[in-house]
Amino acid sequence: MLHFDIFTLFPGMFTGVFADSILKRAQESGIMSIAFHNIRDYAEGRHRVTDDTPYGGGGGMVMKPEPIVRAVETVLSHPAGWTFVPAEPGDAPLVVEPPPLPPDVPVILLSPQGRTFTQKIAAELAGHGRIALVCGRYEGVDERARELIVTDELSIGDFVISGGELAAAVVVDAVTRLLPGALGCETGAAEDSFATGLLEYPQYTKPPVFRGLAIPEILVSGHHAQVARWRREQTLRRTWQRRPDLLAAAPLTDGDRSFLARLENE
Repeated sequence: MLHFDIFTLFPGMFTGVFADSILKRAQESGIMSIAFHNIRDYAEGRHRVTDDTPYGGGGGMVMKPEPIVRAVETVLSHPAGWTFVPAEPGDAPLVVEPPPLPPDVPVILLSPQGRTFTQKIAAELAGHGRIALVCGRYEGVDERARELIVTDELSIGDFVISGGELAAAVVVDAVTRLLPGALGCETGAAEDSFATGLLEYPQYTKPPVFRGLAIPEILVSGHHAQVARWRREQTLRRTWQRRPDLLAAAPLTDGDRSFLARLENE
């Protein structure tokens, strides 16, 4: 089983995200589990302040280091699935002597400054038994939190969203799909776009003709080898048309290169 610990100021944003479809079935079947940890529960004081103005001036607020570090250190010092429920305002579990973080648990900060999340990274993460995801907010996270607990930073693209919660959901979904038994079809994940470094071929289902558009005849020919060849060529064509940058790093055969050369000459 793979367990996710998600650290956030807004756990309500995940309501419903993991309660349907593949993610729901993965949890029910024991393939994957998730625990949400409200960073505010680990802030001291009556008001549990988790952000403050940045040193040096400037607009916006910065997430304070103490609640984040305390939350991650406390949770990861307990077995997977443990959650803290504060009894009184400000009743946070204070870590007097911070326990060492488990070396085999990646602590990932979702941040626009992180490396771009890819299918390859998703496959790497799927090999872990436990993953901690820290959702950044506001103008960012105090740099000392990065230095003390963060082992990796991920971004889901070159754009800005309000916080790391949506990015964390994307990471959980992409990684869960790769876990054995998560998909109804065991080869489904291997055939997805980016799984082989290329975009997926076009897909068709019934009816055979819709508004005058018919499916390619090859798909109902019964010639499995020809269907496989057609799909491979369509994969190459679609990637060449839409994401030619992927071809440089994709594993290509001599036949693939010959087909791409013909595309260039068309």
